[in-house]
Amino acid sequence: MRRPGRAAAVRRRAPRLRVARVGPSRVADFFAFQCPENGNDWCHCVAWWVPTWDGWGDRTEVQNRRLRERLFARGEYDGYLLYLDGRVSGWCQAGPRDRLRKLVKQYALAPDPEGWAITCIELAPACRARGLAHEFLRRILAALRKRGARRVQAFPERGKRLRPGAVWTGPEALYANAGFGVVRDDPKRPVMERRL
Repeated sequence: MRRPGRAAAVRRRAPRLRVARVGPSRVADFFAFQCPENGNDWCHCVAWWVPTWDGWGDRTEVQNRRLRERLFARGEYDGYLLYLDGRVSGWCQAGPRDRLRKLVKQYALAPDPEGWAITCIELAPACRARGLAHEFLRRILAALRKRGARRVQAFPERGKRLRPGAVWTGPEALYANAGFGVVRDDPKRPVMERRL
């Protein structure tokens, strides 16, 4: 039998998680997450927003940040932030799929105005390997459902020895555990889908 009060102490030590959609009041938090400490100080999650991969590696951090700022300025708040004990600790880009023309072209996807996509999901290094990505994804899917999404695709990396921090679209196992199934197989990058 446990001593009285021990369960309460355990609850107090559990991390407080919150997921919030990025918006004007959270732009600073988005950029706070895009920092060298998290290994995110270059891309600013614009990889799918540039027209092609040609010259992608030559782009500067300033160019990518400016593109992200322009996206925010035109109202493209396309993702969710994870807060752990009040500190921004994760980012996920998620929204209507066909707005990302490069993604649609790369995967040779048929137009689907009703389709949604998760194209990036990252956690701060200190938050990895703790099961937080699964809870983050669960809450994102619930938020997308409330926004009217009925079908969501993901484009994970496949493999058993994936380098942490380099799997910016998420590992296949993360989506499989959340109920996604493979709708187009590929040795490295399958397309996965879940109905909401």
